[in-house]
Amino acid sequence: MEILVILLIGVIAGVFAGFIGIGGGLIIVPALVFILGMNQHMSQGTSLAMMLPPIGALAVYNYYKEGMVDIRVAAILCISFFIGGYIGSKFAIALPENTIKRIFGVIIILAGVKLIFTK
Repeated sequence: MEILVILLIGVIAGVFAGFIGIGGGLIIVPALVFILGMNQHMSQGTSLAMMLPPIGALAVYNYYKEGMVDIRVAAILCISFFIGGYIGSKFAIALPENTIKRIFGVIIILAGVKLIFTK
């Protein structure tokens, strides 16, 4: 049963990532915490480990073949994201779980408010 739940979380996160371009972590991290009962640190680490191999290769392919990918911008973002991910993980590991949960929640709320109230 747990494998079926994990598969469902992955498919739902993948659909949203391909559909609206959100990072899978926005769906996966809360699902791992609330559905599978993982702690915040474990769910974030698991989400990052999951994204390492595929990084949405098929979704990127679909956008690329339609001319909707700026390779130069994507390459620069990839390099800076790589560095930022290392730095961010060092901070996250050092902080208490409750602090990380609050930061994660605030970021989701702020992003949602901006999307709703921006033209």
